[in-house]
Amino acid sequence: MNKLLLLFFLFINLTLSAKVLVQTEHINIIRDHWGVPHISAPTDEEVAYGLAWAEAEDDFESMQENLLTTHQLLASIKGKDGAVLDFISAFLGINELVTPERIDTSFSPKFKRVLEFYCQGVNDYAQKHPMEILHKKIFPISVADVIKGYTFNMALMTNVHYDIIKILGGNFTNEDLQAPKGSNGIIVGSNRTSNHKTFLAINSHQPLSGPLSWYEVHLHSAEGWNMLGGTFPGGVTIFHGVNDSLGWAHTVSFADMDDIYQLRMHPTQSLTYQFNGKWLKLQKKRVWLKIKWWIFTIPFPKTFYTSIYGPTLRSKDGHFYSIRYSSAMSINAAEQWYRMNKSHNFNEFYQALRMQGIKGLNILYADSKQNIFYLDNACLPMRNPQYDWWKILPGDTSATLWSIKKQVPLEQLYQIKNPNCGFLFNTNNSPFFSTGYTCQKEYTDSTLHNSYFQFNNNRSLRLYDLLQSKKVISYNDFKKIKFDQHFRSPAYTYSMANIEGLFKLSADKFPDLRAIIHIMQAWDRNADINSYGATIANLFSTMYLHDYISKNGLPTHEVCLDEQVTVHYLRKVKMHLEKYFGTVYVPLGDFQKLVRGNRALPVSGIMDVIAAMWITPYKNGRYKAQSGESYIMLVQWDKNGPAIETISPYGSSNHPNSPHYDDQMALYVKHKLKPMSLQLPQGNEVERRYHPNS
Repeated sequence: MNKLLLLFFLFINLTLSAKVLVQTEHINIIRDHWGVPHISAPTDEEVAYGLAWAEAEDDFESMQENLLTTHQLLASIKGKDGAVLDFISAFLGINELVTPERIDTSFSPKFKRVLEFYCQGVNDYAQKHPMEILHKKIFPISVADVIKGYTFNMALMTNVHYDIIKILGGNFTNEDLQAPKGSNGIIVGSNRTSNHKTFLAINSHQPLSGPLSWYEVHLHSAEGWNMLGGTFPGGVTIFHGVNDSLGWAHTVSFADMDDIYQLRMHPTQSLTYQFNGKWLKLQKKRVWLKIKWWIFTIPFPKTFYTSIYGPTLRSKDGHFYSIRYSSAMSINAAEQWYRMNKSHNFNEFYQALRMQGIKGLNILYADSKQNIFYLDNACLPMRNPQYDWWKILPGDTSATLWSIKKQVPLEQLYQIKNPNCGFLFNTNNSPFFSTGYTCQKEYTDSTLHNSYFQFNNNRSLRLYDLLQSKKVISYNDFKKIKFDQHFRSPAYTYSMANIEGLFKLSADKFPDLRAIIHIMQAWDRNADINSYGATIANLFSTMYLHDYISKNGLPTHEVCLDEQVTVHYLRKVKMHLEKYFGTVYVPLGDFQKLVRGNRALPVSGIMDVIAAMWITPYKNGRYKAQSGESYIMLVQWDKNGPAIETISPYGSSNHPNSPHYDDQMALYVKHKLKPMSLQLPQGNEVERRYHPNS
């Protein structure tokens, strides 16, 4: 009996200790007149609590979607589209990667406290707003839940889902996975600017809404955390932005970070594969996807397997393929971002990069000391150089089984610091084309060279043209470069598809396409809202890319569209425009809109211009902006610190009844920005000041 009482009181003690006691009166959330939260508190932990509360106030739904995915419960809310993400989470074994032991060894005591306070902020909000809870099973959330979300998204950032699409032969239809996403990072050093300041453009191309959209916030603690920028709903720190001393942009690396293996199966013994001359058994796994259908939730089983290489699927061709993905090497991305947030100079920042917890996100860095820096932050395993790792690999030998514990160290990754040419950029293109030709660092003899993405896109080629065109660049020039919407020649899309054939078709050979061919031949290649050619080019590219990625995943080589393919998709474009608009002469602003609630504004930009826009069907044959130009930050830097301008596509709140639901839209579509500061708002700059949970 005494033992039972002891166990009971021990249980009660552990339960009570799990709840962090927070003095919320020490935490100030200051909303400026754009509704952007500026969170101020004595400690970093208290700032994290305030961040959780503000995120939940503005977009609790998206925060929960990130949590639901790792619980494999998103389908119970979003139906079959949610089932795609639920399955990927189960298939990749995210829950098995984030164990209590691994959490204990991956994070410092200080950051664990930051995580605990953040979780408490989410849980307190949920307790106070029970009607906003999407699924009660995910609450109360824990540190493990947050880290599982990071771990899952790191896998997506290394493009592992495209491997799954490739194996299944295009079986995935989830819109968020299909939508192409890119990013721009642009830096012009003080030796090339008219005012001798360093310019930084933070210009990620993410979905405009949802769990992977940007949320603008300013974090300020008495412990030296003073950072303005963007995070995702559910993010514990800022992911990219600026502090008093430095700032950075992220772009997605398309280096070869994950691998697919074809297993050699036994001719008669089911689920048996060969490895190093021995026969091993696949482990069979099943996940029950709980899919919402009308008012019901339908359990649906999905079977997959694991081999010595990793998670395994049977393809339509009857073969078994395994995936080995590099982002599983560590789970400490959240703390790396925290240390980057709190760095005060390049050495501290580079020391944070040594953690190598952030997978697949390139870094373009600038600071008040006039340093500029680019890192292609590929998460690369130590691989056998005798194999072509871009291709399907033999799954029967330890020669292709790289260690999950051995990552190529930071110093060996492609990086450039302070090039004399005075500029750096990346648009998800080859790292070997990131500055002036005379400054470009060559790694052609490196064993890593073949692991890197080798190709360019319209954005990278156009950026190079613009940055090289002027010896001295003013801030006004820099803004024009950032918002440029020109399709250069030859014309490339995001998928490295050369679509120059659009401009070279013969109207005599294809008389049914005569009007479209004349439009394209007369087009000035600028994607403004009045352009007919931009409408045709964007719809053409959207239709083609959707089909290509569904069947093949991301390409690893340049694709040149032949005349037959070009004509096929151009006829689809013609059919669509004539069906819904009665003509092929459709201005881009009539065809595509920036949509928020009942508000729809004409929006410019097409796939892979610098100020890019990717679209998805809207209504009545029109399309709406889905991803591309999302949160934008432009920074001018000198020894006195940063001057900052930003814009978001909609506003700071996801609530339709909020004045900040759509108050940035009008500026956004006109390529205008709002001034921001690392100083806390004062006086008439303050719309509201309050404590969380008050």
